[in-house]
Amino acid sequence: MQKPSEARQRAILARLDKFSRFTDSNIAIPFTNVRIGAEAVIGLLPVVGDAVGLVLAGYVLVEAQRAGATKALKMRMLRNMGIDFLGGLLPVVGDAFDAVYKANTRNTRLLRNYLEKELAIEPPPPPFPWRTVIGLSVLFAVVTGGLTLLF
Repeated sequence: MQKPSEARQRAILARLDKFSRFTDSNIAIPFTNVRIGAEAVIGLLPVVGDAVGLVLAGYVLVEAQRAGATKALKMRMLRNMGIDFLGGLLPVVGDAFDAVYKANTRNTRLLRNYLEKELAIEPPPPPFPWRTVIGLSVLFAVVTGGLTLLF
């Protein structure tokens, strides 16, 4: 499988940043520094809201697959999704847990760190062109030797 280009990976991260803000922190609670997202609001609906939140969180996992993330990274993302889902199922405190845990933001950060490490790795330099150097040296020797014989 071919690795996505740097531009494509940056586009994926830009989409995920917008998505994470929407689901985890786009609504400011007045007179506090607390921000919640659409997922916390949807999570107020018992069970169904948490299931919808789990489906929404699946989008980050799909983008991680498109970006070529490793299996280990995707498993960590699944763990975050599971913790968010199960924490949200708890009566009363589950809604507060949804507002605080922010699985989509965590998973976007995991993918960002992975991709930045991957993008920072420079490809190995191309091997030295020994064949070309030897071939040109032989050609130069033949031409020089031929010119020497002629003159």
